[in-house]
Amino acid sequence: MPRIRSKTGDAASRRASDWLCLGAAPTFAIMALLTGVFGGGDPKTLCSAAEHASPLGGMVLMYVLMSTFHLVPWFRLISKQRSADRG
Repeated sequence: MPRIRSKTGDAASRRASDWLCLGAAPTFAIMALLTGVFGGGDPKTLCSAAEHASPLGGMVLMYVLMSTFHLVPWFRLISKQRSADRG
């Protein structure tokens, strides 16, 4: 588990913050899915050129990218567990 180093605070709050960092990627992935399925609003209200916009643009793309960028704690957790299994 990734550790957040803090000179103040107790061990329970540090453990909670360690687990909290794992929540971002799945949350953004769910938001991307829901926005893609239910729509993220009418893009024509913002720009008339968006009439032929891709459904993967706008908010869906932003949520997918944010989910991807927040996968690092998951990769660290998986890597740590694999190294523990090996040795």
